[in-house]
Amino acid sequence: MTQSVEMSSNAQLQALANATEAKIAELKQELEEVELMIEQSQLEVEKLVQRSGTITAHLQQVQANIDTMPRPDIRATYDAALESQQRLYVMRGQLDKLQNDKQHLHEIISLNTKLLDLIAGETSGSKNSGKVSSATTEKLEMIIQAQEAERQRLSTQMHDGPAQALSNFILQTEIAMRLFDVDQARAREELANLKIAATSTFQKVRDFIVELRPMMLDDLGLVPTLKRYIDSYKEQTAVDIRMNVLGSEQRFESYLEVLIFRSVQELISNAVRHSQASQVKLLLDLTESTISVVVEDNGRGFDQEILETRESMGLKLIRERIEMLGGELDISTSPGEGTRVRYNVPLNK
Repeated sequence: MTQSVEMSSNAQLQALANATEAKIAELKQELEEVELMIEQSQLEVEKLVQRSGTITAHLQQVQANIDTMPRPDIRATYDAALESQQRLYVMRGQLDKLQNDKQHLHEIISLNTKLLDLIAGETSGSKNSGKVSSATTEKLEMIIQAQEAERQRLSTQMHDGPAQALSNFILQTEIAMRLFDVDQARAREELANLKIAATSTFQKVRDFIVELRPMMLDDLGLVPTLKRYIDSYKEQTAVDIRMNVLGSEQRFESYLEVLIFRSVQELISNAVRHSQASQVKLLLDLTESTISVVVEDNGRGFDQEILETRESMGLKLIRERIEMLGGELDISTSPGEGTRVRYNVPLNK
């Protein structure tokens, strides 16, 4: 019986290894396609910038001779300028998204490669010891599921947000073009509304990019990135979020900064969306040997026993990653009393 269980566990690990290898190959293919699209988009942006400069010069000539220039020529010039600006805006947004997609794919490939190495080590260990850790298999499956859930969430956000907004831009542009000959005042009003909508969407795209992978995390480090993220989140939600940092600011290993940032991001989001908190406190305690993080909210809280049986995928992943690094995570909560999450990660100098 024991031997059959071990054979089953080994078969599961081998199946997981095969699936991971296939996923890595698929991601690498996707990465090549994204890199090609980045190269093409960069060339297109350069062409559009040059074209925009030419059209701007033409617009200045039109403005200087607007009393004598035929109305069709004026309209054609302004239509070309609007089309060029919109095209440049869309292409720059697409280029930013592709560059973030590239960074995200690199991270996923790296993580899957590490998973594959871990599976190989576990399989090798099982051959020597005759035992396979079912907990390791569960962790690997959970991480892969979390990756796919995150990709699905981001895909939905892109479809419901920027993609839908761009469709509306096209419709508003067509309305403005039809009104130009009939009612120029209304056409200008439509263009003004279009500009406002484009500005709002541009900000949402920037927020979306920051959520995907904040560039500040690589450039400036954990603390400035968290401060920027909290300021942005407060503007979007009007939730009172207060951050306090103890100890001296310093740079940590990249994987550790990503872990801390993503965990804080998840915990704040849970406090606001699920616990309906109006106030969140973040404490970051940085010492020479440990990073300690406390996220406390005044939300509705929940039953501790329910948490033990229904811990969310995001919270499970945070706990597993912290424990893999030798840290501990503790949750204190009760209905109507808010929630306090505290964890620490030892620093291996």
